[in-house]
Amino acid sequence: MASGEYYFDGGLLELIGWYILGFIVTTLTLGICFPWAITMIYSWEAKHTVLDGRRLRFKGTAIGLFGNWIKWLLLTIITFGIYGFWVGIALKKWKTKNLEFEN
Repeated sequence: MASGEYYFDGGLLELIGWYILGFIVTTLTLGICFPWAITMIYSWEAKHTVLDGRRLRFKGTAIGLFGNWIKWLLLTIITFGIYGFWVGIALKKWKTKNLEFEN
């Protein structure tokens, strides 16, 4: 297998800024825009990730995540919190499904 370029070129201060923005927006909207904050961070991470010389792109949307978020919340309530253990995995699967290479 040929080895290519693999790197992450994002900076700490920029990431902190995105986290602060996400926190402020989530707080001001009483949590309603939390999916937007998550997709914003995922987009930033993907934009700064290069695998085998190809930059990643995150194509997920806040609306798409919001629908899943409601579904996962209802499943967690219905199962008395048990489904909550799987939400992290479901979120990782959703994130991975929405990653692609640019061009």
